[in-house]
Amino acid sequence: MKDFSFKDVLELMRKTAPFLIFRFLIYFVITLCFVLITGAGAGVGYGIGYIANAAPAGGMWGGLVGFGVASVIMYFIREYLLYIVKAGHVAVLVSLLEGKEIPGGRGQVDYARQVVQERFATSSLLFAVDQLIKGVLKTFNKAFMSVATIIPIPGSKGLIRFVNTMLTLSLTYLDEVILAYLIKTRAENPWAASRTAIILYAQNYTKFLKNAVWLAIFVWVLTFMIFLLVLGPAALLVKLFPGTGGPLTLIVALVFAWGIKQAVIEPVAMIALMQVFFRVTVGQTADPEWEARLESISMKFNELKQKAHKAQKEQSAQSGVSQEESPS
Repeated sequence: MKDFSFKDVLELMRKTAPFLIFRFLIYFVITLCFVLITGAGAGVGYGIGYIANAAPAGGMWGGLVGFGVASVIMYFIREYLLYIVKAGHVAVLVSLLEGKEIPGGRGQVDYARQVVQERFATSSLLFAVDQLIKGVLKTFNKAFMSVATIIPIPGSKGLIRFVNTMLTLSLTYLDEVILAYLIKTRAENPWAASRTAIILYAQNYTKFLKNAVWLAIFVWVLTFMIFLLVLGPAALLVKLFPGTGGPLTLIVALVFAWGIKQAVIEPVAMIALMQVFFRVTVGQTADPEWEARLESISMKFNELKQKAHKAQKEQSAQSGVSQEESPS
């Protein structure tokens, strides 16, 4: 049985519709930039290829180079996307789960930005915390997460490997769930709170695995359907690029499907996992045994500990200075 309700997930989606529109616009612009830069690359490649009497090949390779350039640009703006888009949506969702009233329209986006800034003063801090969380989760999921844990299938290594890959991809939203925990608990030391959240996740990993099965089916079936729907329009669009076709059609279709997945499908999985986390961990405390296991398999988990201690010392030092400056 799953530990989340699709009905509740869709209700939260409805209440955060302004932010979903904001997400959609952001990822639409990104997708459009991918297509335009890929098209520009194809045009330049076609021109160079024409000189060398290989215009079609030049157009195709130019398009691939353009796609690579767009991917590099995307890599450098991911910190902004995490801070404004993902963490912002998490912030409004946490407020709703706590029963708070949130503004509608554009005010919802401004409200989200304010909440995120209160918890993470800079985007670089949030990005650093998020990267460490992802590193720990990647190591843990590789070591413990396997469909064979709940569905033993003798002699089906290939199938199990494929299903495990789908499950792992469906658990990529866990870092945002842990960000939700940091916002919900109003953590003053995000490094220490992240360790606690990861331990809580680890000691309940079998429940997360079972829920990931449901989410994997939903996310990847829907994503594949979207890919098939955009394949035709993508082929028509690629025809506008000089001397291109074939692989670029698939690439452009994948970019469109990725954009829709990020804007619409990803929030469903994220909200569902958020429900699972808060439901299964309610009233629990971090188990020292699981903490020791995590320390033994993940260097990044130990790095979180070091940063937590450093942040605690800095907070204590600042507190001491404030007390000295205050009038007696």
